Formats: sequence, structure tokens, C-alpha cells
Amino acid sequence: MRTIVALGDSTTAGTPGFRSPIEAPPDGAGDVRSQYAWWLMQARPEWRVLNRGVNGERSDQIRARFERDVLAAMPDAVIVIAGVNDIYQGRPAAAVEEELAAMYAAAAARSIPVVAGSIIPFNTATVDQNARMRAVNDWIRACAAVRTELAFCDTRAAVAAPEAPDRLVSSPDDLHPSPEGDRLMAAALEAPLIRLLARARPLR
Repeated sequence: MRTIVALGDSTTAGTPGFRSPIEAPPDGAGDVRSQYAWWLMQARPEWRVLNRGVNGERSDQIRARFERDVLAAMPDAVIVIAGVNDIYQGRPAAAVEEELAAMYAAAAARSIPVVAGSIIPFNTATVDQNARMRAVNDWIRACAAVRTELAFCDTRAAVAAPEAPDRLVSSPDDLHPSPEGDRLMAAALEAPLIRLLARARPLR
């Protein structure tokens, strides 16, 4: 059994359809299909994917939980998707990049490979918000291009409408993906996880 931690904000938690185990202990609450972690485990029953998302958190708040929610679990890999709330609240792209870099470094120090997901769209985003999201996502992609322990996953593209890359393919509230969007996100995450786990430490 491989253990993977899914770390992030509402994108990971499953908002609005599901509350993560952190938000509603011990097992979470709501429609389990509203979390990409659930879809990953349907595709890969040999994986245990721990949903460690918290709705509304910025990247600095997610980073503050890294030791408790990631390192303490001693996972075989971690998925990090963070930054949308920073952008929503007006913080610059550089602030998100600093927090993500710290999380990537913390994982590397413990030899935990990272799937670095891109910030997904929300339908009410302004031109400026979309520009800052794209700046962060370009930075994530560039980081992964030069670091073997980091795999980029374009989760934004996975859940975007085919003819409107800055809008969700389907959403119950114009801010978060529907369960179908979570399924699409899981499908995109599966391949980079497989690659990283194949290079990771042997199965315990």
C-alpha cells in the first residue's frame, strides 16, 4: 500500500460538496466524489490518498501545516496544490512562489517526491487574477523542469472548459469544480504519481 498526502485548500478538500477529515474529523463529510483523492483511490486501490485540504486557506497557512499533515504521515509522495486563495485575496504571485518553494524544499529534505499541481481556475476571476495564477503556474512548471523529485501536473488545464481555459468545465458555484472536475483532476494526477512512485523508495 502506497500512502499519498493530498495537501491544499478547497481544491483538495472538496468544497462545496465535501468537508475534508481535517474540517470534519475523523473521516470527512459529504459527497465523497467531490474530492480528487477519492477518485485516485478508485483508479488505484493500492493507494491510500489522505485528503489534507482546508477550504479558504492561503499558501502560507497550508505551509504551516506541512510538518503535521505531511511529514508526520511519512508518505511515499505528496500532492501540493495551493495559491488560489492568495490570488483571490490580492497577494502577489511571488508570495505564493515563496511558500510553494518552502514546501517543495521541506519534502525534498525528507526524500518525499512532490506532484506540483497548478492553480485551477474559478469563473469569477478578473484579468489580473488570471494573470497572477498563470505567473505562479509558469513558475511551478519551470521548477519541475529542473528537479527530478518534482513532477508538474497541469491540474488547471484538466478542469478547464475546452474553449475557455480560464473557466471551470463544470461548477456548482462558479468557484469550485464539480465531482466531474475532481474526476478529471485525479485522472491528470495519476500519471505523474505513477512516475514518481516508480522512482521512490521501495514499498514498505
